[in-house]
Amino acid sequence: MYYVINQIYELFKNNKGLWASYVSQHLLPRLFGFEILMAPYAVAHLKLGLQLAETGYDFRSNERLRVYLTNTLEEGFEGEKLPFVEWLVEEATAAGYVKHDAPVMVVLGNPPYSISSQNKGEYIEHLMERYKRAVRHERNIQPLSDDYIKFIRFAHERIERTGYGVIGMITNHTYLSGLLHRGMREELIKSFSKIYILNLHGNKLIGEIPPDRSRDGNVFDIEQGVSISLFVKHPRSIEPTQVYQADLWGLRKDKYNFLAENDISTTSWRILEPQATPNFFFVPKVFTFEEEYKRGWSIADLFQQHSTGFETGCDRQLISFTRGDLIPLISSLLDSHISNQEIAEIYDIRDTSGWPVSRRRRGLIADGFQEECLRRVSYRPFDWRYTYYHDFIRRAQFENLIHLCHPNNLALITSRIIQGEPPNHTFVAADPVEKIFLSPKTSNNAFVFPLYLYRSPVKGSLFDLDELNDNPVKRLSNLTPQFIADISRRLSMEFITDGNGDLRGTLGPEDIFNYIYAILHSPTYRVRYAEFLKIDFPSLPLTSNTDLFRSLCALGDKLVRLHLMKKYGDYTPHYPEPGNNMVTKVEYTNTSDKQGRIWINKMQYFDGVSSEVWEFHVGGYQVCYKWLKDRKGRTLSYEDIQHYQRIVAALAETITLMEKIDETIEEHGGWPIE
Repeated sequence: MYYVINQIYELFKNNKGLWASYVSQHLLPRLFGFEILMAPYAVAHLKLGLQLAETGYDFRSNERLRVYLTNTLEEGFEGEKLPFVEWLVEEATAAGYVKHDAPVMVVLGNPPYSISSQNKGEYIEHLMERYKRAVRHERNIQPLSDDYIKFIRFAHERIERTGYGVIGMITNHTYLSGLLHRGMREELIKSFSKIYILNLHGNKLIGEIPPDRSRDGNVFDIEQGVSISLFVKHPRSIEPTQVYQADLWGLRKDKYNFLAENDISTTSWRILEPQATPNFFFVPKVFTFEEEYKRGWSIADLFQQHSTGFETGCDRQLISFTRGDLIPLISSLLDSHISNQEIAEIYDIRDTSGWPVSRRRRGLIADGFQEECLRRVSYRPFDWRYTYYHDFIRRAQFENLIHLCHPNNLALITSRIIQGEPPNHTFVAADPVEKIFLSPKTSNNAFVFPLYLYRSPVKGSLFDLDELNDNPVKRLSNLTPQFIADISRRLSMEFITDGNGDLRGTLGPEDIFNYIYAILHSPTYRVRYAEFLKIDFPSLPLTSNTDLFRSLCALGDKLVRLHLMKKYGDYTPHYPEPGNNMVTKVEYTNTSDKQGRIWINKMQYFDGVSSEVWEFHVGGYQVCYKWLKDRKGRTLSYEDIQHYQRIVAALAETITLMEKIDETIEEHGGWPIE
């Protein structure tokens, strides 16, 4: 509002005699502000009052600035006749008039937090908590996605009443390309004549890097990226909506300088055509190979069933490095003589809406202790942990993941949506898989596609491992009949229901799995189809070239064995220095060209690790860093050190095999695969 008043006052520099009457009759009645926090609300009144006084305007006794202490997105509420509460009600009532009846042509702002309840006590408590957080300079509180939608809807309703106007807002920039926001983007295109998007970037959460690889800063002290959006509605406009987009990269001071010195007319805009895609993206996208990509099989159509990974609800307590670490907790939860309060005090497990302890314990106690529930799980890439895999955890996903509780099964792990990370979200597992196995971003959740499905367990033990083994009679391929028919026809090979074929006249489920795994690890595939991999499950191109198929099956098989650690890479790094093996810091230093050391403390390190291996990512995780970081404060055992050496060796060979996959495809005609 301060700058709005400044802009208007500039128009009166040659007519200052008209200023006072304009303020009284036109400015104050038409300028509204909503603020949810008490401190900014008070400061706004003070600064705006002083600003108007400096321009020569004197407030009359019955005049006030129309800045209200209220949540933009909520209605008023009824309160008891307490001084503070009564005043809040009056503010909310006055603000309610503006929200419902005032004709508004311009809306400026950023989405506030919605308040879940209109109850006065909760509302005041919410205000006070937000104020405390602001005082503590909590930097990373961000508006929720729902609030973007609510705020834009609120602003749009104001503009709709007048038939024309402008909405300007500064927000988190995720709505520009997030798949969950595609409906909102479509409605914005339908509702406005022109849309201007200035993407300020600065997203530390996903490590945004400018095209020239320089440093990028955020315009605020937050980690989430930011954008400025202007939505313009012309009266009776019948022309197609025009969407203009620009990127602003660089350090914070550079962005401030640009914003101070430029406006719409001096910004270099590119014209987008979001209507040309089903997702209505407000960022540039390149869909050069769309038709080619669509000819493949979606992974979701290739397998009969899949699900996301499991979720415990409290990993800190229910995920452990050893089986034995879980036994005291599970024993306590099973003991009906130990109260929930004691559980909370001993293990810091408390009742929450997502994990109600008392209800979870009832199911656990009813079933009693089951040894087979203490299971190894795939927690992160190359990082196997243990949990008590029982439906007392938040989401066990038993219907799908139970098939990975049996020997000699394996599963493809990938993501459906990839936000803010390069599309390298593919791995393999032979155990139940945790939900954020591939990425800390929940939008990029791990989806699990078992290769084999086992028959339903017989009565008795939860898993009945003796009854449900890897006998071909007891398990079926999870591949769909339609896909099997297509690939068999293309290769002129008969499909066998279990294991591997001879790849001359027959092929089996594991041959197909290896082929899939090789394709999804092709560097060219990941770059060529990057935009498509970000918005849906991967699509698998099929080949009719039997030589190419056989070669890719062999390379995929090597990758699968490496990633399951059934095979080890040829080179392992040295661990030369004695010490206490305690992980206190994780750092990489170069010792020569492309070679370096991974330090775990001031004295000890793994030597001879290439920078390429150190920086290698699976999904959103930098594997070499992540594995050690998760063990800070722990003492590495002999087996841990040996395991980490094998991780480094596996990644080195993975890089070599990925290059070999691309070379093999090129030798057989290159892309697109035919």
